[in-house]
Amino acid sequence: MEGKEWFRFVYTFLKEKNYTEETAIYLNLAFNIIVIALAAFVIDYIVRRLLIALANRVAPKTKNHFDDFLVKNKLPQNIAHLVPTLLIEQTTPYLFIDFPDFENNFLLAVDVLVVILVIRVIRSILNSLRDFLKTLNAFKDKPIDSYIQVFMIFVWSVGVILIFSLLTGKSIVTFITTLGALSAVILLIFRDTILGFVASIQVAVNDMVRIGDWITMEKYGADGDVIEINLATVKVQNFDKTITTIPTYALISDSFKNWRGMNDSDGRRIKRSIIIKAKSIHYISQEEFTSFCKIQLITDYLEQRQKDIDTHNLKHAIDKSLLINGRNLTNIGIFRKYVESYLQQHSAINKDMMIMSRQLAQTPQGIPLEIYAFSKDKVWKNYEYIMSDIFDHLLAALPYFNLELYELNENIGFNATHTT
Repeated sequence: MEGKEWFRFVYTFLKEKNYTEETAIYLNLAFNIIVIALAAFVIDYIVRRLLIALANRVAPKTKNHFDDFLVKNKLPQNIAHLVPTLLIEQTTPYLFIDFPDFENNFLLAVDVLVVILVIRVIRSILNSLRDFLKTLNAFKDKPIDSYIQVFMIFVWSVGVILIFSLLTGKSIVTFITTLGALSAVILLIFRDTILGFVASIQVAVNDMVRIGDWITMEKYGADGDVIEINLATVKVQNFDKTITTIPTYALISDSFKNWRGMNDSDGRRIKRSIIIKAKSIHYISQEEFTSFCKIQLITDYLEQRQKDIDTHNLKHAIDKSLLINGRNLTNIGIFRKYVESYLQQHSAINKDMMIMSRQLAQTPQGIPLEIYAFSKDKVWKNYEYIMSDIFDHLLAALPYFNLELYELNENIGFNATHTT
């Protein structure tokens, strides 16, 4: 029996049973549609199960993990859907043998479905490529999502052009020419996408932001780690576990702070001030000098420093009946030296980086004495512990130098703002 006769089997049977022409034709069409639909469903199921089974058997045995991501992103399923679709396309002329007017419209719908399925196959491959690249050290911190989204936009654009070309019967060249005339409207519609694409390229080329970077962007309330960079947005997980979404192009149009330099360096900066009451600052007496010499960290310094001062005053015949005459030691100066010596011997401070204790400009509250150093440990919790430990000691050490903290409403007054 020839192919066409198979598709007219019900028609022939009904005509032999003396059914009318119209009834036989419509029942034959309904039967053929049911048979083709069932055949397509069965073929889709079988091919899909075979491809999945084959992929699950082969993928674990290969050294490359790319095929594992192909399975994860459902490439076998999407390829399987193409087989019954192509079957339907081949049988359509026989299916509508008695309805030639419907044949072209149905074939058009099948062609559109093929285009969509091919796009889904390409999407599975691109998503697999994205997931695979993210496992490579060289690409872990790169905005791979942005590039994949650009490719997908291009693929969908080509797919939409093909679909419209099929539906309208116009050539692709004519359709692209029409789009060229509407370029201004297209640019307006895809403004954010274009800006995001350009921003993604600039961010990647200039290495401004990587996934995993800690950034601070006050305008958007972002202060945390970058967890995703895509074509339109950058997602930042703040330290309170909230998520802040920032437009990608804002990274090149607005100011933000990237803490990567600190993470890549050998230490995390400690920069905090103690505010000392001005009235407690004075030249030290001989009794105080003797007392301060008992502080082991600065004993050698004080003895050598006092010798230099005595030599200078003696050489210039300074009248030391008043302390203000000549060169003298002050309690705040000695304390500054003590702070530096204490930091130099502290196990948590990086000795290869800047260590400094300096006096800042006087304020209405008192004299700020700033500590500037770098902790070895850059983990936030450990860093805060180290800094607190240092200032616990220094605040408790102040009375030994006859210095006083500025106090307001019984609270210890020191500049709690610090830059890390």
